[in-house]
Amino acid sequence: MTTRDFRLAAFLPYRLAVLSERISRRLSRIYETEAGLSMAEWRVMVHLSRCGAVSVREIHGCVNLDKPRVSRAVTRLEESGLVEKTGSPTDQRLLAISLSAAGRAMLDRILPPAITYESRLLATLSPEDRAALDRITEKLHRVMDADPEARPRSRLDIPRDAAE
Repeated sequence: MTTRDFRLAAFLPYRLAVLSERISRRLSRIYETEAGLSMAEWRVMVHLSRCGAVSVREIHGCVNLDKPRVSRAVTRLEESGLVEKTGSPTDQRLLAISLSAAGRAMLDRILPPAITYESRLLATLSPEDRAALDRITEKLHRVMDADPEARPRSRLDIPRDAAE
């Protein structure tokens, strides 16, 4: 194949990145409008809702954002009263970040519109298409899991049946 024959629009990594970015940007309009949150802040809050108190390092490993972006998001969320920082019980050099009561209330308010948007996307797929999408996504994840140069996915993102 030559560069003349290469079609970026048919290149799988490009197609996946574009689709992911389009969906993420559209979803970000929901939590920006509803709560004034950035994508990074949204991801941090949702991660904290599923994990409880964790370090910035742990958040970074699970939300697919670089560490400085996670740190800035945590700082803004703390300034807004949506997360709290406490000393780690196992290592006082580490801070544990958790959702505050206000942060949990905020998520309770903004999750339903995000889930509604996801449902709108999924409604375009038949049950067979959804099952195929899940299988294909997991197959691609496994290729990446086997690649020593790829960033590992969070153990929290491995389907239960695949982890067993």
